[in-house]
Amino acid sequence: MAKRGGYPGGMGIPGNMNNLMKQAQKMQQQMLEAQAELEQQEVTAAAGGGAVEVTVSGKKEVVKVKLAEEVVDPDDIEMLEDLIMAATNEAFRKIEEISSSKMGKITGNLGGMGGFPGF
Repeated sequence: MAKRGGYPGGMGIPGNMNNLMKQAQKMQQQMLEAQAELEQQEVTAAAGGGAVEVTVSGKKEVVKVKLAEEVVDPDDIEMLEDLIMAATNEAFRKIEEISSSKMGKITGNLGGMGGFPGF
């Protein structure tokens, strides 16, 4: 009589599940380490040819804003506001790109692993 439900290699479902759990734990640890590294990073983006610079941390917090003296014109506040917004958005885009790249390397760019938060 033939065995029913057996898997080649003799490991069966419990062995495969155990291996899968170990891989998931390893991936989770790598993600935590990558997140900690990312939080230590800072990126700077400029607008207006360098007249406005904004630095953002890996925690997605603005940590520095630098303005060139010539861009501070009381008669054109809107331009300064636009430059600050543009530099800030670019800095956030850069930090998000770094974050996606780091996490993609860990997950192998697995897109939608439904049920696994953060993937």
